[in-house]
Amino acid sequence: MLKDQDRIFTNLYGMHDRTLKGAKARGHWDGTAKILQNGRDWIIEQMKASGLRGRGGAGFPTGLKWSFMPKESDGRPAYLVVNADESEPGTCKDREIMRHDPHTLIEGCLIASFAMNAHACFIYIRGEYIREREALQAAIDEAYEAGLIGKNACKSGWDFDLYLHHGAGAYICGEETALLESLEGKKGMPRMKPPFPAMAGVYGCPTTVNNVESIAVVPTILRRGPEWFASFGRPNNTGTKIFGISGHVNNPCVVEEAMSISFEELIDKHCGGIRGGWDNLKAVIPGGSSVPCVRGENMRDAVMDFDALRDVGSSLGTAAIIVMDKDTDIIKAIWRLSKFYKHESCGQCTPCREGTGWMMRVMDRLVRGEAEVEEIDMLFDVTKQVEGHTICALGDASAWPIQGLIRNFRDEIEDRIKAQKTGRVSAVAAE
Repeated sequence: MLKDQDRIFTNLYGMHDRTLKGAKARGHWDGTAKILQNGRDWIIEQMKASGLRGRGGAGFPTGLKWSFMPKESDGRPAYLVVNADESEPGTCKDREIMRHDPHTLIEGCLIASFAMNAHACFIYIRGEYIREREALQAAIDEAYEAGLIGKNACKSGWDFDLYLHHGAGAYICGEETALLESLEGKKGMPRMKPPFPAMAGVYGCPTTVNNVESIAVVPTILRRGPEWFASFGRPNNTGTKIFGISGHVNNPCVVEEAMSISFEELIDKHCGGIRGGWDNLKAVIPGGSSVPCVRGENMRDAVMDFDALRDVGSSLGTAAIIVMDKDTDIIKAIWRLSKFYKHESCGQCTPCREGTGWMMRVMDRLVRGEAEVEEIDMLFDVTKQVEGHTICALGDASAWPIQGLIRNFRDEIEDRIKAQKTGRVSAVAAE
């Protein structure tokens, strides 16, 4: 259980003052110039030592990612781009940072940009986040007025500009290269890699794209030391993490906890348990809608980190935990996700453009039980033809929920088909 003094985001619930004055009172912007004086290499080494892995879903080591940026400029400017396009269904952690604790992000942008030799940073915020954008822009304006960013930021001798760019609400723009395309004013369509953004990113310049939470924790890690951060969680899964828990729990919430906390402890301590008790737990999606679901009985003892969830056939993703009790029509729930992925596919790659629609239409029939049992294997086969055959990970994201459903709840799909054939279709499926 994380102690209050170890929390990085001390205003996650908006109980305190979110202005610069409030942020400073809670210990932010404290000795920022001194951190910068330690130099670029020191910052990157500290980040590597902390073991921080990207908080946007993929879990790539943050310090390592920063080190890919060119050490010496070849004349092109370098950029940091913060991915605040939080469009994964079920995920609402970055939103709380931006509207209640925005200065953690702004200070993080300054330090991270300095570490990568970038004089400018873009925050790309999701189209639907209107109030969050206002809160963040107000905080950026405050930081400029106080001389914390801009010319000679924090009197460190480093010039730094921060731009807030509002997207138009497309899920695909959360993919880092599609985000760069959108930022440049083009259609949000993922780019082929290589070249990777560290070589040629936004405007063809060296760029690093990081998640909001990954950047917002940086100042605190550097102030308290990487050993402090690495003391939470298991090796290779260190630090504190914001979990967003929704669905059939008694008290849905967003909470900062230590990595590698057990699922049972997380739910009992912060959410007041499962609705109707633990015996009523049917399935859990542990990391946002794109990761496979896990059967309730396999999830109870699971540890909430990257490696442990991979072992139960899923992923930590963005740590957006969607809990489903036994009242849930799991087939219909996964159908709704496949509908989302069909709607959000950008249409650049044929397997995803055609496959997402095909999968959704088969799911549609499975919900009603109007399919043949053989179609279950056929559907699984199609998910395998989409997965791994597209430019970006949206193809995988559309395939995994369906694979999780078939692996874990095949019996339910078959029962529904048989019930439909014998005319005993349930009221749920007939809706």
